[in-house]
Amino acid sequence: MRTESRLPSGYPDSYYAATAVGQREYPSLAGAERADVCVIGGGFTGLSAALNLAERGLNVIVLEAERIGFGASGRCGGLIGSGQRKDVLETEAVFGLARSRQLWDLAEQAKDEIRYRVKKHDIHCDLQNGQLVGVHKKSYQGWPQELTEALAQRYDYPFCQMLDAEQTQQRVAASGFLEALYDSHALTLHPLNFTLGLAGAAADAGVRIFERSRVTNYTRRDPAHIETSHGSVTATFVVLACNGYLDKLESRVAGKIMPINNFMLATEPLGEDRAREIINGRFGVHDTRFVVDYFRLSDDHRLLFGGGENYRYDFPPDIGRFVRKYMLRLFPQLQDAAIDYAWGGTLSVTVNRLPHIGKLKPNLYYAQGYSGHGISIAILAGKVIAEAIAGTAEKFDVLAGLPTHTFPGGTHLRYPGMVLAMLYYTIKDRL
Repeated sequence: MRTESRLPSGYPDSYYAATAVGQREYPSLAGAERADVCVIGGGFTGLSAALNLAERGLNVIVLEAERIGFGASGRCGGLIGSGQRKDVLETEAVFGLARSRQLWDLAEQAKDEIRYRVKKHDIHCDLQNGQLVGVHKKSYQGWPQELTEALAQRYDYPFCQMLDAEQTQQRVAASGFLEALYDSHALTLHPLNFTLGLAGAAADAGVRIFERSRVTNYTRRDPAHIETSHGSVTATFVVLACNGYLDKLESRVAGKIMPINNFMLATEPLGEDRAREIINGRFGVHDTRFVVDYFRLSDDHRLLFGGGENYRYDFPPDIGRFVRKYMLRLFPQLQDAAIDYAWGGTLSVTVNRLPHIGKLKPNLYYAQGYSGHGISIAILAGKVIAEAIAGTAEKFDVLAGLPTHTFPGGTHLRYPGMVLAMLYYTIKDRL
């Protein structure tokens, strides 16, 4: 692996950090400040909320414990699928067509918001179109065609198609895909550069951003008093946008999510011809495993590959070796490819894999638990929270009305339960 460091200060060693653009240095909070809204967390959710609030004329402060985009927002796979984490066949079965259509339409608005922000703020984040979902086991065959027909007939979305094994292989030279779903209106992007671009747009709109300003406590009063080690903010509203990095900050919602670690690597540049033999295009790909493999090509012809999880606080000692075995399971032809970068990050999942969004008395809004579908739904969550604070809560109420369950055993016993569950699903994936 590459050993020299070309990384901006304060970011983990990743391909994204090494290719970051649009960085700004923001100060740490020192002293007492006032704001209409204090946003805790400088990722997709927090920056989306802050930018939308500032555009409505509110005085906003963002407090980030590390650097902007330090967490999953700057480390994730960069794939933006259509809809929610659960597909419409599942949401229809649970909620009925009308509510399923509401959730679908909101997710489509999230994709539109991403396109709009990239264009309006000239964010250089390598935005690309397309996503392929490879079917890895026989019992899932037929799902791409069923979903394609449902989306076209009931959701006014004619942009998906089913690919047979030969058509799939022509697009992705992965071992074991039996068929696939291809969505031409899904997206991919460089997540850290998109996050940095959002932060720059928010700062230009008047948002005061403070990095390296970890929140240690806040009061449950109106107005709220938010404390860091060297300063404080008094605000009418608080937006909690920590997701997998929530830790013990808010006990009222911590038991609704499970923080998990996911891992990625970037190969050496493969050259355009070899890269196109692996994936014939710049679209994103993931499979149908419960622990998903996901991958795409970078603009300099590397394979960016994500695979494997763990359910504890630490990362594997050799992340590159850990992820490489998943990569070679699908791409044995890359046995000779060097690994230039390998990194991990923390996200959070919910029991039912639907986002957990809501309000706590008297004045705290929160959004978390995106379950691997975090770019679009986090951007949407930030925007609808901003709308709710500004007085229009219709979209917020749709998302806040989703059922969310506490993990069995709460924050103390959720990890052993998760390990057992993941073992069960890993066995199912292999059968």
